Amino acid sequence: MSKIIKEISLPISKDLEKFNKFMKENLRSDVQIINSILNYILKTRGKQYRAILCLLCSRLMGGKPNNKSFLSACMVEILHVATLLHDDVVDDSNIRRGWPAINKIWKNKLSILIGDYLFSQALINISKLNDLHCIDILSNISKRLSEGEIMQIEKAMKKNMTEQEYFKMVGDKTASLISASCYLGFYSNTKDKKFG
Repeated sequence: MSKIIKEISLPISKDLEKFNKFMKENLRSDVQIINSILNYILKTRGKQYRAILCLLCSRLMGGKPNNKSFLSACMVEILHVATLLHDDVVDDSNIRRGWPAINKIWKNKLSILIGDYLFSQALINISKLNDLHCIDILSNISKRLSEGEIMQIEKAMKKNMTEQEYFKMVGDKTASLISASCYLGFYSNTKDKKFG
């Protein structure tokens, strides 16, 4: 999978450099421990698949990523990382991406609070777009992400997940954010709601 992601991101390598600077600046806080934890997260970041899709889709109609494209890419990546922090606490995970998980280094309280901080930053980013349609998308994704995670816990406790429920859970937990990444990237350069 990493090889494929590297290949599809080659045409936007300069965009990704700009995105990484944008994201680092976007996450900066006046609270030092927040910066320390976020620097660790940025150092151990994943493939940034959602941000890559967002930036690629911002170019679909021949344009280049603009400030709204970078805000959107940052928002989906931040939202994804926030869910991972919460998932690691729920699952009592020790490792994330080959590194010690945040909850194992800084404990559960800070892991949850940093996840909340990231959710707040995603809200700030989406509000900067000044577009109710984008806010609606973020609100629905946040709800679906939570429902998917809670449904997984419920089904694990009852041990009775059907195939249809599994696909619903995966759609909520994974596919909703991926599709929003593509849509918001495209929308950042077109404002064409018919694809939403």
